[in-house]
This record gives sequence, structure tokens and C-alpha cells, in this order.
Amino acid sequence: MSYVPMEDLLKFVPSSYKLVILASQRAIELNEGKERLVNITPKAKNSTVALAEIREGKIAYKVVKNVGKK
Repeated sequence: MSYVPMEDLLKFVPSSYKLVILASQRAIELNEGKERLVNITPKAKNSTVALAEIREGKIAYKVVKNVGKK
């Protein structure tokens, strides 16, 4: 199991809450069969892969305004 320091991750996502949401959404995508964007051991869990992708800047979040409003 690899350790991903929180300080490294918060450089890319300014809020720990947004980080958790982003990582969980990416882990779900990986679980559904999406391709990994980082070179990591095949035995790594999807949550670890998602955090590694965020740390390497391969995954980012986007703020969407006015969702559901006309």
C-alpha cells in the first residue's frame, strides 16, 4: 500500500472535502473499467490509483455553476 501525503494533494485541490469527492468519483470510474492514467502496480486499489492521479496532476476538478437552473 502506498502512502500519498495530504500536503501533495492539497496543491491540486484546495479543499479536503473537494479532494474526497474528486477521489471517490475517480475511484468509481476506475471500478467501472476506465483506464488508469498513472503507472502504478496493478495490485493497487482504485482509491490509491485515484489519489496518485490527483497528485500527478492527471485529474482535476471543475466548478460548474448554475447546475439545474434555466
